[in-house]
Amino acid sequence: MKPMTMNNIAIDTNILLYSISKNENRKLSIAANLIDENPVIFPQNLSEFINVLLNRWKYPKENMALIVSEVLSSCLLVNTSVAAYKKAFELIKKYDFQVFDAIIVASALDAGCRILFSEDMQDNLVIEKQLTIINPFLA
Repeated sequence: MKPMTMNNIAIDTNILLYSISKNENRKLSIAANLIDENPVIFPQNLSEFINVLLNRWKYPKENMALIVSEVLSSCLLVNTSVAAYKKAFELIKKYDFQVFDAIIVASALDAGCRILFSEDMQDNLVIEKQLTIINPFLA
């Protein structure tokens, strides 16, 4: 059974990162507004987010844990199914996605999302006649 979300939106990891950015005020505001919509996220997003916080941005583990807890209180974490992983491999061939992007896209499809907000993928690309990728920072 697919989880139902209020607005059927998912966000990519870059949206999570911009939501706590200290350098990109415009993007921070847009990302924070998207998170206020209680979007869907996936384990892949959390893994990437934690990796950046700890390894690139050098956050202490305690700070990372607090930030991730806040994200989990604002977003709906939906597990990635086996079917989504299989779909991801199809999407890699069909759309030439990077592996981890394909997992997020396939997970969004599997969760019944209609929109995936991402800065890193092609804006307005429609996947499988169901999911539209939108770059919220354009305009």
